[in-house]
Amino acid sequence: MTDNTLSPETYDVLISGFGPAGAVAAGMLGARGHRVLVVDRLTDIYDKPRAIAIDHEILRHFDNMGIAEEVMPFIAPFTASEHFGAQGQLIRHIDMVPPPYPLGYTPSMVFTQPPVEAVMRRHADSFDNVTIELGTELTAFDAGTERVTVTLKTAEGATRNVAARYLIGCDGASSRVRELAGITLEDLVFDEPWLVIDVKVHEEALERLPQSSAQYCDPSRPASYVMGPGNHRRWEIMLLPGEDPRVMTEAENVWRLLSRWLTPDQGELWRAAAYRFHALVADDWCKGRVVIAGDAAHQQPPFIGQGMCQGLRDVANLVWRLDRILKGASSHALLDTYTVERKKHVQTLTGRIKAIGQAICERDPQAAAERDARILADGGGKPLRLTRQDIVPPLEEGLIAAEGVPARGLLFPQPAVLTEDGDQLLDRLTGPVWRLVLDARHVTATDLAGHAPRFPDIDTRLIAPADAATTDAAVLRERDGVLAAWFDRHGAIAAVVRPDHYVYGAASDLTHIQDLLEAACTAISA
Repeated sequence: MTDNTLSPETYDVLISGFGPAGAVAAGMLGARGHRVLVVDRLTDIYDKPRAIAIDHEILRHFDNMGIAEEVMPFIAPFTASEHFGAQGQLIRHIDMVPPPYPLGYTPSMVFTQPPVEAVMRRHADSFDNVTIELGTELTAFDAGTERVTVTLKTAEGATRNVAARYLIGCDGASSRVRELAGITLEDLVFDEPWLVIDVKVHEEALERLPQSSAQYCDPSRPASYVMGPGNHRRWEIMLLPGEDPRVMTEAENVWRLLSRWLTPDQGELWRAAAYRFHALVADDWCKGRVVIAGDAAHQQPPFIGQGMCQGLRDVANLVWRLDRILKGASSHALLDTYTVERKKHVQTLTGRIKAIGQAICERDPQAAAERDARILADGGGKPLRLTRQDIVPPLEEGLIAAEGVPARGLLFPQPAVLTEDGDQLLDRLTGPVWRLVLDARHVTATDLAGHAPRFPDIDTRLIAPADAATTDAAVLRERDGVLAAWFDRHGAIAAVVRPDHYVYGAASDLTHIQDLLEAACTAISA
C-alpha cells in the first residue's frame, strides 16, 4: 500500500505522454536544465508507422536539439503530390518551394516514425534531470496556485503522488489530462471514414507504382498515395457507406482495395487501420498550471501531412515560455498567448486542409466534375500549382508585434553562413534564443551602438551577402542571399526573432529597431 500522506516528489514539469510531442518537450526542457518527469502507460514505442510527414520547421527544431543527423537515415524528400480528377485528369500539383531552401533544409519530407521516435526518446533520456517512467499512467491531479499534485499508477496497481510546477498533457486524442482539466473540444466539422494502409513494397514492384505521391479525387472511391522512405508506401482509401471499418482492415479486403496498384506477392502488409478523419480543436489549451499540446489539443485531417508537425510546433511554442517562467525571467502570464497563437494557427491550417479534403472526398459525380473545372480554371486552364509551404499559415495573433509591422508572425529564414570551418546554418551560431538579426548592407555595428535597447539577453548578428561591400569583421557572410532577399521583400533592415523562430517583427529603420526591441522586452517581462 502507498502512503499518500508523505510529502510528494516535486518536479519543474510533469509530462503525461511520451509520444513525439512529449518526448520533444522533455528533451527541450531537459536541455534547458529543468527537472522533468515523463510518464506513459505504454512500455514501448508503437512499432508501426502512423505519422509520415514532417517539414523544414520541424527538422530545424531537431537540429537545434542536436538530433537531426541521427534521424536523417529515416527521412526522405516528400515527392510532389499530383491530384487527379474524376476522369483521371491531372487537376492540381502540390510540391515544395525550390532551392535555395528558406530554412536550410528540404521543405517537405517523409519519415519512418518508429526509429525517429526512438531518437527523440533517447535524446530526452540523455539528460540526468529527466526521469522517464513507462508503464505508469496519470489517474488524477489537483491543480493548485503554485503546483499541480498528480496521482500516478503503475501497471501493477501501485499508486503515489508527485508534484510539479507545471503539468503538460501530451497524452493523445483521448487525453486524460484534457478530460480531468475540463477542457472541451470544438468540432471544426469534418468527419470522414478512411482506411490507412502501409506496405513494404518488394524491390521489383516499386517501378510499377506511381513515381510521385497522388490524390485520386475519384467520386466512386477517393484515395491517396504517399511515397514514404525506401520501400515504404502508404495508401489512404475512403470507406463507403455500409462498409464495416473492422472488416475492411482484414487482409483480403485490403489487398482487394490495393489491386489497382499491387498484388499480395508484391509487398508485405505493414499496417491497415481504419480511422475517422476529424477536425477538432480544444477550446482552451492552458488552465492555470495545466497545459495540453499535440493530439490532446487538436486533431485534423491528414491531407498535407501536418498532424505531428502541429504537435511539435505546440511544444516549441510552449517550451521557451515555460523556460523563462521557471527561471523567473517572466511571469506565469507569458502563457496567456500560448492558446491564442496555437489555436488560431491550428484553426487556419485546418480550414485550408478541410477545403482540400472536402474537394478530395466529393462523392457526387456532377459536383466532382464542377470541382475539377473550378480547380483547372484557378490554374488558368492548366493544373493548379501550389506549394505545401503556401498552405501552412504564419502566426496571426499573440506575442507578435502590432498589425502593420513587417513580417510579424512569419517563420524567420535560416541562411547558410560562411565560416572558417565551412558553411554553417545560422542557428548553430546563435541557438534557439531571442535574436536581433540585421542587414549589414544597411546597418553597421556603430549605427546600432547609438540605439542600445533594453533587451539584455538578446543575441545580435549582422549578416550580409558573400559579395557585399563591407570590411566589418563582425559581419557574417551568407552563402546564397536567402536572408538578403527576405529583407528586401519585406522592406526591412532588421528582424526581432523569437526562440521558436517566429518573427516578432521587422524594422525598416534604426528607430523602429529600438521600438520593436522595447515592445518585445516588455511583452515577455510582464
